[in-house]
Amino acid sequence: MDVNIGDILFQLFSFIILLSIPALIIVLIFVLKGRKSRMDRLEEKIDLLISQKEEK
Repeated sequence: MDVNIGDILFQLFSFIILLSIPALIIVLIFVLKGRKSRMDRLEEKIDLLISQKEEK
């Protein structure tokens, strides 16, 4: 039973691509979630600075 190196490499490459798609989606979700929380904190700080400036 002959197994070609090309066939093994192709199946390995296909398997890696198949696993990387869900991993990239999960990473993207975490990145976007973190960005939203940073933006919320920044917005709170800006609101605080504006309210302090208006009080003076």
